[in-house]
Amino acid sequence: MGSFAAFLRRAGVRVTGSDQNVYPPMSDVLKNAGVELVSPYSAETLEKIGGKPDLVVVGNVISKGNPEMTAFETRGDPFVSLPEFMEQHLLTETRNLVVAGTHGKTTTSSLLAHTLSACGTHPSYFIGGVSKSLPHSFHVESGSPYFVLEGDEYDTAFWDKVPKFNHYLPNDVILTSVEFDHADIYADLAAVKRAFSGLISRVRAHGRIIACIETENVRELIARLPAESKVSLITYSRRESDGADYHFGNLASTARGCAFDVFARRPDGRSEKIDRVEIGLSGEHNALNALAVYIECRELGLPAEKIRAGLASFEGIKRRQEERGEVNGVLVIDDFAHHPTAVRETLSALRMKYPGRRLVAVFEPRSATSRRKVFQKEYTEAFDLADATFIAVAYDQSKIPADQQFSSQELVAGLHARGKTAAFFETVDEGVKNVAKASRKGDVVAVLSNGGFGGFIPKLLDALKA
Repeated sequence: MGSFAAFLRRAGVRVTGSDQNVYPPMSDVLKNAGVELVSPYSAETLEKIGGKPDLVVVGNVISKGNPEMTAFETRGDPFVSLPEFMEQHLLTETRNLVVAGTHGKTTTSSLLAHTLSACGTHPSYFIGGVSKSLPHSFHVESGSPYFVLEGDEYDTAFWDKVPKFNHYLPNDVILTSVEFDHADIYADLAAVKRAFSGLISRVRAHGRIIACIETENVRELIARLPAESKVSLITYSRRESDGADYHFGNLASTARGCAFDVFARRPDGRSEKIDRVEIGLSGEHNALNALAVYIECRELGLPAEKIRAGLASFEGIKRRQEERGEVNGVLVIDDFAHHPTAVRETLSALRMKYPGRRLVAVFEPRSATSRRKVFQKEYTEAFDLADATFIAVAYDQSKIPADQQFSSQELVAGLHARGKTAAFFETVDEGVKNVAKASRKGDVVAVLSNGGFGGFIPKLLDALKA
């Protein structure tokens, strides 16, 4: 929503917006774009902005009964969801490249848009995060043949309870992974699978699906493609043993990130090395993300040397292994990881990127899933690679039944039972004090949260200076 608002403002449209809580990096994007922002939600906002809006675009966090939404409905102002706007006005004439999956879609879609740009194709793109390599997160290039979209499985709007990606008219889909998540809107894994199955079924004729087949969930979904389908299926993995069309091998750390060989399966079933690429990202999960982008660009007929150059020049995403500062030898990393799989993969990547350094993890259970106990046991195992772990009290659980609430204290006890160093804290200031006190020269402190975390990182950097 913020990226879209900034795009409209750049196009010369007057844009006003409302939100309950605004924090970096999106708050900076909005400020720099000149978007007029009001907070919190209020029926009086209409009087503050002045004038009648031509259109109200409603985000999926807005529920029926929101005072501001009620005021718009009462006045009869026209409104749409953002995915509806995309479907109706922006996606009918382009080849739409949708990157979807429980994990990796922000990085992969950003990397794809950047690499296509490096290849001279001038793509349009819509990405949920803030890329360091793209000037904006939402960009429409007039006459461009390609539109890259981060395909979010979260629901569209309170009147349209279907995944956003149902509106994206996909020609090509990169499917990175399928796991249970978004416990506030999906009852179980079966419901998540149905959502992704719907996306696959919407791929247009003569399009393609590029799927990571490392998990049974993805293999199950692509097995449902009808034999007579006019959609191409291409598979990838990190392991040759999976029998994928592509896999990577010989992964090695580099000064900027990592490098790996690309292998393609020949008609006789054997694999052969076709390229070696380097990326400015670390970790096996990012090698998989880059492999998916390599495959898509290769299938689009783009030159290998330009694909390699695009992958190598990508600088990453804000809040994805982002170095926020190093004070007295303590490096502080900001990362969005909140699902147990993402936590495990992120810590593994940091181990690879900073070998020999003590790794300290700080985790805030803040997402709709992590505040519930559905992954209580899995989180205990997700922090195995950390030398020390600090767990914050779960973010607002007031609307979650007591018997469904995640317990940070239970997680700490579980880590202790596994012989791990771990501690619980209730307030940001308490956590900052404890982490700063426990840190020593050479440490890498990874702060994991999908929200603002009460300004934990700037407070920690100040505490380390002191």
